[in-house]
Amino acid sequence: MTASRNEKDVTIGELNRSKILRAAEEEFASHGYKGARVQQIADRAGLPKTNVLYYFKSKESLYLAILENIMRLWNSRFDEATVHDDPARVLAQYITDKMEISRSHANSSKIFALEIINGAPNLNDFFKDQHSKWMAGRVAVINEWIKAGKLKETNPYYLLYNIWGTSQHYADFSTQITELQGSSMGQKDFENATKNLIHLILTGCDLTVPAEFR
Repeated sequence: MTASRNEKDVTIGELNRSKILRAAEEEFASHGYKGARVQQIADRAGLPKTNVLYYFKSKESLYLAILENIMRLWNSRFDEATVHDDPARVLAQYITDKMEISRSHANSSKIFALEIINGAPNLNDFFKDQHSKWMAGRVAVINEWIKAGKLKETNPYYLLYNIWGTSQHYADFSTQITELQGSSMGQKDFENATKNLIHLILTGCDLTVPAEFR
């Protein structure tokens, strides 16, 4: 049975949006928001500029779509963790998820880092409010773990900042890593780095690394 015209249109639309987003990630990561040009994004995607503006009405809307995407990617099982969960498993999985995003979506991570470094001028109030609420919720869970005796006394903000800083380093500073090590990191390198980071964070919290993460 052949696909209907609407099904074909959806497929083509999804494909074009994917091409545009990948091209935009490369452009914004290389030139920042101000330096990126819609025409250059179109050229990278192999599409006319009019097609880019059909799916994304402006450079700003395309940029915000990328920021939305990276924030969605950063959502993980940690988002749904409660005091009843094992902090060792939750944190190990969270670190694993963050490291995988650094491996597979390095440009998105770099774009977000540049946005924050520049004072987050393009993140609207909704994003900022959403991010603050997420943080408050996760800090509350960590504090509950501490109260329940599942986690030693620690500052939840500093714990999360350390996880972010160490895991996102592999994306944001990939050029430096490649220069220092003499080659870019492959999947096996990321697997080893992930195990090392889990060990450092969890043992620093007096937690035992679960067998499946060793």
